[in-house]
Amino acid sequence: MWLPKTDATSKGKKSGSVAVAIDNDKTSKIALKWTLENLTTRGQTLALIHVAPKSQSSSDIEDGTMHMQHMDKQTKDLFVSFHCYCSRKEIQCLDVLLEDVDKVKAIVEYVTISAIENLVLGAPSRSSFMRRFKTDLPTSVSKAAPDFCNVYVISKGKVSSLRSSSRPAPYHPSVLSDFDFENKPKIANTPASPRARRSVDKRFTKPPQGHMKLIGDFSDSESEYSFISASHQGSENSFISSGTPSSADRCSFSYDLPDSARTSRMSTSSEQSIGSHRLGIKFTDLGFLNNSSTVSEESGRTSCSYSSQSLDDVESQMRRLRLELKQTMDMYSSACKEALTARQEATELKNLRSEEERRMEELKMTEETAMSMVANERAKVKTAMEAAEAANRLAEAEAKRRLNAEMKVLKESDSFSGQSIVRYRKYTVHEIEEGTDNFAESRKVGEGGYGPVFRGHLDHTSVAVKVLRPDAAQGRSQFHKEVEVLSCIRHPNMVLLLGACPEYGILVYEYMARGSLDDRLFRRGNTPPISWQLRFRIAAEIATGLLFLHQTKPEPIVHRDLKPGNVLLDQNYVSKISDVGLARLVPAVAENVTHYRVTSAAGTFCYIDPEYQQTGMLGVKSDVYSLGIMLLQLLTAKQPMGLAYYVEQAIEEGKFKDMLDSEVPDWPYEEALCLAKLSLQCAELRRKDRPDLGKEVMPELNRLREMGEESLESVFFAGHGRMPHSSQVSYTSEGRSAPYISNPGSSISNS
Repeated sequence: MWLPKTDATSKGKKSGSVAVAIDNDKTSKIALKWTLENLTTRGQTLALIHVAPKSQSSSDIEDGTMHMQHMDKQTKDLFVSFHCYCSRKEIQCLDVLLEDVDKVKAIVEYVTISAIENLVLGAPSRSSFMRRFKTDLPTSVSKAAPDFCNVYVISKGKVSSLRSSSRPAPYHPSVLSDFDFENKPKIANTPASPRARRSVDKRFTKPPQGHMKLIGDFSDSESEYSFISASHQGSENSFISSGTPSSADRCSFSYDLPDSARTSRMSTSSEQSIGSHRLGIKFTDLGFLNNSSTVSEESGRTSCSYSSQSLDDVESQMRRLRLELKQTMDMYSSACKEALTARQEATELKNLRSEEERRMEELKMTEETAMSMVANERAKVKTAMEAAEAANRLAEAEAKRRLNAEMKVLKESDSFSGQSIVRYRKYTVHEIEEGTDNFAESRKVGEGGYGPVFRGHLDHTSVAVKVLRPDAAQGRSQFHKEVEVLSCIRHPNMVLLLGACPEYGILVYEYMARGSLDDRLFRRGNTPPISWQLRFRIAAEIATGLLFLHQTKPEPIVHRDLKPGNVLLDQNYVSKISDVGLARLVPAVAENVTHYRVTSAAGTFCYIDPEYQQTGMLGVKSDVYSLGIMLLQLLTAKQPMGLAYYVEQAIEEGKFKDMLDSEVPDWPYEEALCLAKLSLQCAELRRKDRPDLGKEVMPELNRLREMGEESLESVFFAGHGRMPHSSQVSYTSEGRSAPYISNPGSSISNS
C-alpha cells in the first residue's frame, strides 16, 4: 500500500512506540533519518533493533560479567554510529540486539512482545532481477508483522511501501516505557558519592529456550544487549538481568521481582554524560523470562524480601502464559511461511509461463518479419531484372533507330550535288504538318526563345520539330547558324539534326524522351531524382561534347550558351548538347591564342563568362566557366545565382555535405567533394585561372564516370552482364578526332 508522506507521518506521530530495524548498511541510516523527521517527537524513546547470527558460545555463559566480556565490539560500534543522529534530535535510544538464525522471526516476535506500533525498515538495494526470485526482508516482515503494527519500508528517503495496521495494539505498556527510570518508585536510591553507580541484577528461574542479559555501560565491558535512553539529570543507569521476554511478562524489564532466597542489590551513580544513557538488552532466543533475579547496590546494600508463595504463583501463571503464547506464535509463523512459500511458487510459475508465452510470440513475429523481408527482396530482385531487360531492349531499339536515321541522312546527303555543303534533308512544310497533326496543341512539348517545339513522326521515327516564331529577334540568323553547324558535325553527345525546312525556319531533331537536364534536376512534372552515378556520367558526356566543339578544324567552335536547359536527355539518360544557334567560330589569330573579340556578349545570365561579358573577348574557356556552374548544379540541384560562392564557403566551413542534393541519399562524399573543387576551378573569374578542358577536366570526369558505372552495375546488373550504353563511345576515336568543317567561313558567320 502506498501513501503520501504526510499521511504516513501524521499516523506515525499519533502512535506511541517506534522501532527501527538497523544493520551495517546505508539503507538503515536513511530509514533512521526518515523516522526521526517523521515519526518521533523530542524526548520520545526510539528502539534500534539489530539481529545478529546466533552464537553457541553465548548460550553457555551464565554470569553477566563474563557475558559482557564476550560481547562483540563490532555490534557495540554499530549502535554507537546511530546514536549521533538521535542525540541531535534529542531522542532517547533503546538498543535491542537479537540473536537468531531467522531474522524475520526474531523481529516479528520482538514487535509482538513489545507491542511496537510503528516499525521502520530500509529497503534492500538488490537489483530487480534478484528481487524477482527471492523475497526480501522488508517484504517478509510486512507480511508476518502483527496487524496492530504499521510497517514502513523506506527507499531513498521516501516511503516505498506501507502496510497499515488494522486494529490498535492489545496493550500499551512496552519495553520502551518500562525503562523510563524517572517513573520507577520501586528502585530506592542510596546516597553516595557523585561517582556512585547503580545497577539492578534480576534473576529468575532459567528456561530451557535461552536467556536474556541486561548489562551496564558499554564502556565497562562488551555486552550482549543494550537499551539507550536520553540522559536524565546527568545520571547514568545500567541494568543486568537474565531471561527472555514474552508478551505476557514484557513489564518484567522495569520492575523488581526478587526471589525470597536471593538478595537484591542496587547502586546509583550521578556520573555526567554528554550523550544519552545506554541500557543493554540481548535476546538470545525470544522465549520466556527466567525466574531468578538479583539486585545489587555497590555503594551500600539494602535487602528486601517478598513472599515466596506469591512469587511462585506469579511465576507459574507466567510460565503457562508464555507456553501458550509460544505455541500460538509458532503455529502462526509456520502458517505464514507456508502461505508465503506457496504464493511465491505460484507467482514464479505464473511469471515463467508469461515469459514463455512472450518468447513464443516474439519468435513468431520474428519469423513472420523474416519471411516478409525475404518476399520483398525477391520481388525487388525480380523487378530489377525485368527493368534491366527492358532497358537493354530499349537501348538496342534506340541504337537501331539512330543508326537507321543516320544512314538515311547520309544517303540523302550523298544524293545532293557534290558542290553543296549542306548535309541535311530538306522537308516540305506539308510533310512536317502531316507528321505533327498540323502542329496540334497536344503535340507541343515546350517553347523557348526561338519558338515552340512539337513532337512528331517523320519517316517512321520520333522527331522533335522546332518552329521559328515570326517575331523572334535574330531568329533567322540563329536558324541558319544552327543548321550549318549541326549539319557539319556528328557526335554522340551532340543533338542530331535530321532535317530542316529553310523556307519556314523549321528544324527537325531526333526526339529526346527525357527532356532537358534542367527539368530533370528540378524534378518538374514530379519526375524521380537522378542518381549520383548518372550525374557523374552526364558530367563526363557534356564535357566530351564540349571538347568536341573546341577541337574542330580549322577553327574551334564556342557554344556561348551552355546551360542545363540546352542539354537534352534521351530514354537512357544519355546527354546531348543542343541549341548551338549562338555558336561562334573563333579564328586562331596566333598559335597559342584562342580569343576573339565580338561586338556584344550573348548567352544566359549566370552562365556567361564574366571576363567575356566585360571585355567581349571570347574563347574556349568561356564555355569552361559555363561548364563549371552547370557541374555545381548537378551536385546541388540549386539555382545558379551565387552558387559558386555558397559552395566554396560551405567547403571552407566543413558543411559541404549540406549543399548536396538531399534527394540523393547515398552521395559518395569524397568523390562529390573532388567534383565540387574541380567545378569551382572551372568557375574562376579570371580565364587564366581555369583548368584546361582536355588535359585537366576530362581525366577527372572520366574517372568519376567509371566509378559511378561500376557502382551502378554492381547494384543492379550483377550477374546479368554489362548493360550497353549508347553513351559509351570511345573518347579517343571521336572525342579527340579533330573534326574538319569545310569552308567554315561560308558556314558560320563571325559577325
